[in-house]
Amino acid sequence: MLARINKKINKFVCVLKSIKLIINMKTILLSIVSILSTYICVVYNATGDFPLTLVSLVIFPIVFSIGGAYTRRENALKHYGAMKAHGRAIYLASRDWVSNQTDEEDAKIKQIMLNLLASCRELFHNSEMQIDDREKEVYSFFSELSIFIKEFRNRGMNSGEVSRANAFLSKMFDSFENMKHIYQYRTPVTLRAYSKVFIYLMPILFAPYFAHLVLNESTTSLAYIMPVFLTFILVSLDNIQDHLENPFDQVGEDDIKINAEKFIESLDF
Repeated sequence: MLARINKKINKFVCVLKSIKLIINMKTILLSIVSILSTYICVVYNATGDFPLTLVSLVIFPIVFSIGGAYTRRENALKHYGAMKAHGRAIYLASRDWVSNQTDEEDAKIKQIMLNLLASCRELFHNSEMQIDDREKEVYSFFSELSIFIKEFRNRGMNSGEVSRANAFLSKMFDSFENMKHIYQYRTPVTLRAYSKVFIYLMPILFAPYFAHLVLNESTTSLAYIMPVFLTFILVSLDNIQDHLENPFDQVGEDDIKINAEKFIESLDF
């Protein structure tokens, strides 16, 4: 019973964290601006009956950006999974394809794999300003893994199996390069700029319309809910897009977590 209660509490806390990610100080500030703009228009009787379909001109680009960012995240997950799968294949080749595998060699390849994934994590978690130095570190561990595979010949592995192990390494490299490009290149900057400009301006531009509702509705307080509602929708969508934009920054709950230590532990079975 207690475990079930704790589970529900943890789920509720997770929901609150998710809400906090999409509703933040920017949402509150823009909501205040929208209410003040509407109030000023009411005071000066500056009203206008605008078609709400204009809002779609802002919402559509945001939704399009969210879809693009989500697709990039899914592609990054696919390449991350491929990188781990081929890394595991190289480890199994070292462990099972060679008859004289030693504990020292087993520990060595595990350390190389750990260093490689950890360096990838450091590259993707840090600023793009540091990418050159972090990238060289990743390449150095790929080089160590390449040299380790080269030693398979001296340990009695035939050339065909060594060639296959090198193919696994090549596929790991391919997955890393794809992940790096997803990290470097985001959804179109101009499209995001367009969305942000109108997200900030829309509550002000539509203030005459909301003032029109206030002056023509019998319940004035309910009419003031409309600008707040519109602001919450636009800013929440913008926050979702921001969190999905970089799938490696560990800010949003949907980010990709590179757990190098867990991967190494899973190699022992």
